[in-house]
Amino acid sequence: MSKHPLEKWGILMGGKNTRWVVVALWIVFAAVLAFVFPQINSVENYAGEEIPETYTSVQAGKIIEEQFASDSGIPLLITWYNESGLTEQDVTNIQALYKELAENPLPGQETMPPFHEMPVQALMGTLSENGAALVTPIFFSADETTEVLKENLQVLTEKTEAQFGDNPYENKLEDEGLHARFSGPVGISVDATDLFKSADVQLMIATVIIILVILLVIYRSPILAIIPLVVVGIAFLVVSPLLGVMAENGWIDKDAQAVSIMIVLLFGAGTDYCLFLITRYRDKLLIEENKFIALAQAVRESTGAIVMSGLTVVIGLATLGLADYGAFQRFAVPFSFGVLITGFAVVTLLPAILGILGRTAFWPFVPRTEVAEKAQAEKKNKSLKARKENHRFMRAVGEIVTAKPWLVIVVAGAILIGLAFTSTNIKYNYDLISSFPEDMQSREGFKIIEENFTAGELAPVQLLVDTQGTELNIQQQIADLPYVGLVKDVRTGSKNAEIQLYEIELNKDPYSNAAMDDVEQMKTDVKTILADHNLTGSEFWIGGETSAQLDKKVVQLGDEKLIQPVMIIIIFVVLLVYLRAVITSIQLMITVVISFFSALGAGWLIIHYGLGHEAMASAIPLYSFVFIIALGNDYNIFMISDIWKNRKNGVAHKKAISEGIASTGAVITSAGLILAGTFLVLASLPIQLLVQFGIVTAVGILLDTFVVRPLLVPALITVFGKWSYWPNKKLQK
Repeated sequence: MSKHPLEKWGILMGGKNTRWVVVALWIVFAAVLAFVFPQINSVENYAGEEIPETYTSVQAGKIIEEQFASDSGIPLLITWYNESGLTEQDVTNIQALYKELAENPLPGQETMPPFHEMPVQALMGTLSENGAALVTPIFFSADETTEVLKENLQVLTEKTEAQFGDNPYENKLEDEGLHARFSGPVGISVDATDLFKSADVQLMIATVIIILVILLVIYRSPILAIIPLVVVGIAFLVVSPLLGVMAENGWIDKDAQAVSIMIVLLFGAGTDYCLFLITRYRDKLLIEENKFIALAQAVRESTGAIVMSGLTVVIGLATLGLADYGAFQRFAVPFSFGVLITGFAVVTLLPAILGILGRTAFWPFVPRTEVAEKAQAEKKNKSLKARKENHRFMRAVGEIVTAKPWLVIVVAGAILIGLAFTSTNIKYNYDLISSFPEDMQSREGFKIIEENFTAGELAPVQLLVDTQGTELNIQQQIADLPYVGLVKDVRTGSKNAEIQLYEIELNKDPYSNAAMDDVEQMKTDVKTILADHNLTGSEFWIGGETSAQLDKKVVQLGDEKLIQPVMIIIIFVVLLVYLRAVITSIQLMITVVISFFSALGAGWLIIHYGLGHEAMASAIPLYSFVFIIALGNDYNIFMISDIWKNRKNGVAHKKAISEGIASTGAVITSAGLILAGTFLVLASLPIQLLVQFGIVTAVGILLDTFVVRPLLVPALITVFGKWSYWPNKKLQK
């Protein structure tokens, strides 16, 4: 009788004559790639636009760069602060610093205000109303790398210390005396790069430790705890240089944040896939003496579920490539490609390692057949202990679920729907700097500006109008709008005098959601004002930080509306092809979508009421949706594969379900704890966005592990009876 193709695959990967070859090929491949190609973390981080060029804030920025050269480039804002008031000597030193920069410009330095040419009293007049703060900008080329900008800040620090005789950047804000902080886009960019550069090593170490601890506690085998880490570690050594060469050649844009999350994803999901095969191998070793035959059978029974689980994750994460928002789009390739390579390692390298180690992998609790246990007992002159029934607890859970499915559906549904309803109360923010630690230099600089200048001065709105050659000045009409605090004198373009610039200070925090609403209203109001001047068809653009945040919100919401349904449809089709059961495929998608909203609600309770965060980062809904939907279906596929196998073997409907829960419950619970634990590692980082993402995703995985997969899904399959298998007539019999 011919062997099953997957059984042949198991023999090829982990057989007596091939196992060492497979391991050697992986090691050689990883070594060659590391030698030839750069690691992904050595490539320069992407620092371009996040929003497409068709949006008004981006178009306004380009016009300003072209028409108002003094405002062009990426600004570094140096915030100077002295609680008791900045002195004339402080201002004189600042002028001397700017004179030095004018005579010896920094690499990439484009323009800066001529503070050194102004009378001291004139510059004193630009201080905050309380006289305690001053903001002085320097503009750098948009093409300059973060590494060069970071070196520039170091040189600036040295020049400042030489001029002032002290380093005001190191002084704590609560101390007396002069303080200085680097802020604005340049300061934020450098701080963000430093945060993620240190985060990668910290993440990998913490992830490895938490996986080791969980595996040791659950399986009590030191060798078994190391095996998944070795497999995923070698896979990462292949993934990193391949992504590095893609980024170096411009095929993808490197995103430090994406790389950080990818590390967690690969070790968490990769370990899960390893456990699916390892657990099945252990079960086979209890009934089969020959370790190679047992391995081939384990590969046959687990590889299909592993491949389909990995495929749903790869496809789900790849849908991020449809996004318009830059950060979403940059996540697609690292995530999907990383999982693809890791999944391939699990079905090739892992069988080879298990083929080498055999039963030793499970030491000191070595799985043996009953005959081998009897022989071992006789050899040691000990009585043979009765073998305990496998999976007793999860079998009991399965029997309860199939005996009282409606009770399970009502209770589990009430918990999930209650948490999902909480998600309607979530408040979102759209500014990057709120994710930074409060003691980070760029955020402290922003705090100085916020506390010492009027709200609108933080980030003025830039309104550009094409006058079409008509005499126009709408400064007063803009100033009369209810949300405007101040409008500076109109300026005209240097190359096109028909372009006017109005700098508008809002009367509220420009980074607030209310300010974004004001900018949305401003579009209507400006259109009306221009119509009053017979300029109905005249173009106008709104730039500045508030407008950029509004565009970010619009783009992200658009991405959610596109990617979420596309991902649901694609994964539904994959499930339908694999399971060939329409009703069950629909059930699975509905339950994981409900668990996503439940995770969002539960995550908000923890983030808002537990950690005291005022709002959730705007990117969290899509990030967590993609991960929870894809990873949640992993566990469902593995469990349902066993239920379907039982039905093919002629087991009765309810018995097939309870046995499916029993045989997969322990490994899926272990896998869920590991995956949730690895995502919770993100909560240890000083970046609010990653903290929130880690919490929401971990909560979603735990809900899938302990509520959706062992209770709700099998209860629904029980209730639908044989219709759960429709139109698969073989399983309906």
